[in-house]
Amino acid sequence: MASRARYLVFFQYVGTLFSGVMAIKRPEQRFGVQNLLEKAAERLRSITPVKFHISSRTDAGVHALENSAHLDVQRLTGRPPFSPDILTSALNRHLEHPDIRVVRSFRVPDDFHARFEATSRTYLYRVVTGCSLDTLSVFDQNLCWALRTEHLDVAAMQEAARHLQGTHNFQAFRSVSENNWQNPVKTLLRVSVVPGPASPFTHPQLRRKLQFWDIEFESKSFLYKQGLLQVRRMTASLVAVGLGLLTPSQVKEKLESQDPQSGPALLVAPARGLFLKSVHYAGLDWSPGKDWYNRPSVSRGCSPGDVPEGPGL
Repeated sequence: MASRARYLVFFQYVGTLFSGVMAIKRPEQRFGVQNLLEKAAERLRSITPVKFHISSRTDAGVHALENSAHLDVQRLTGRPPFSPDILTSALNRHLEHPDIRVVRSFRVPDDFHARFEATSRTYLYRVVTGCSLDTLSVFDQNLCWALRTEHLDVAAMQEAARHLQGTHNFQAFRSVSENNWQNPVKTLLRVSVVPGPASPFTHPQLRRKLQFWDIEFESKSFLYKQGLLQVRRMTASLVAVGLGLLTPSQVKEKLESQDPQSGPALLVAPARGLFLKSVHYAGLDWSPGKDWYNRPSVSRGCSPGDVPEGPGL
């Protein structure tokens, strides 16, 4: 009988060159991260095609420090399941793009679902003050939002962030043209605005002038099909408060209006500064040799010697 195993894999990518994380049907010119992951998985020789069930969507230009997906691999009769480490190595060996990397893998139960089992997701937005985009290091230009101002009213931004935190109807942060009326009530577990680490790529003459800021949003879920837009609009609102263009009370009023057309128009922060930072799961044990929910591996999978060499993997 063929051996079928389900895995949870965590992967990261620089989203600049991709149409987003989701696969597109005709990737002649643009393609999604999923297209390349599944192409690499063809080399696993699974009896049934390997499909990555992505936990969290990201749009064109948005990055991921850590996204996740579950997948099934069905090996030929008599061949044991791949160990998580072997699966990680095999996928990375055959990925055809340097901007994608599988970080780690776990064996999970056959009914596990990467999207629905996630307890929360954290998005990180990087802002830098004190320079324009064209004076920023080329290594950072696609990874943050550069503001010419040298000062942000961070205390006011943190006050506005407290208005967003908690359970609210976030309809005011959706697209005006979007007619999808899925439940807009979401719970933001955490909204924070804190100093970020300095970039190692900053020129020494600019280092004292630049200040990086990290804006983070954690929630189990965001607006249906507009979660990234919601995050980018909330970010733009907080930055507008920091620049003195909005007050914290205006952000609260906008939120309570439940109307994207009420009050001051909301800008959208650029995609390039946004990262899916992490996807969280309850009970996940990161220890070597462990699988899901702190359980020792029932099946440790094949050893490196069981992995086919050459074009087959």
